[in-house]
Amino acid sequence: MALLDVKNVRKIYTARFGGNQVEALKDVNFSVEPREYVAIMGESGSGKTTLLNILAALDKPSGGKVLLKGRDLAHVKERELAAFRRQNLGFVFQDFNLLDTFSLKDNIFLPLVLSGKKYGEMEKRLAPIAETLGIEELLEKYPYEVSGGQKQRAAVARALITKPQLVLADEPTGALDSRASDELLRLFARIHEDGQTILMVTHSVKAASSADRILFIKDGEVFHQLYRGNLSNEQMYQKISDTLTVLTTGGVKHE
Repeated sequence: MALLDVKNVRKIYTARFGGNQVEALKDVNFSVEPREYVAIMGESGSGKTTLLNILAALDKPSGGKVLLKGRDLAHVKERELAAFRRQNLGFVFQDFNLLDTFSLKDNIFLPLVLSGKKYGEMEKRLAPIAETLGIEELLEKYPYEVSGGQKQRAAVARALITKPQLVLADEPTGALDSRASDELLRLFARIHEDGQTILMVTHSVKAASSADRILFIKDGEVFHQLYRGNLSNEQMYQKISDTLTVLTTGGVKHE
């Protein structure tokens, strides 16, 4: 059974002035299997962010369904949504979304505090994650005291500590320099090897080339998919680059 099923998803926005309708997503269909690592790519305005917001249960589709472990996200009651997201989804954002008045440890603990977990349980969960991410020595520091790469590792720890079904990453390397980006991608690969399912939206060919599968979104639809198979990251990079060239030059859609 797929972990995530996206079926015939459409999203239409009505402009505030003039009442014009904009179709951000037309007919999006794909699924994500447990332990899979999927990247979503596409030009600005292709519908990537809209799709991510729907997958995160931050927005509802105008048509179609999004099922997480068979549960339709549209049927999760409004008062249950925050708890549902904390229990099932982990989030990694481009700008880290850390609170400067909290230490890194307290930022990481925040979703567990909101879930009512006891401090001993939180400490027990954090120890192996902090070791994996190499942030044991940073936990008492504040976000303004550490580098961008270290902030992002703390944000990844916050995403993982709830033991989510699915990690949603929105341009996770977008605010990082090349060295910190490479380090984060190595950590994502390790986390994935440990069994975590990851869905990442990215403009970065390098970031996407670390995934198992790439979905290309164009004009609100899935234009094409690439599967890693036995390809190296370098070979994936080239295939992604070739596909983006077709995408931007108006090539033929591939099923």
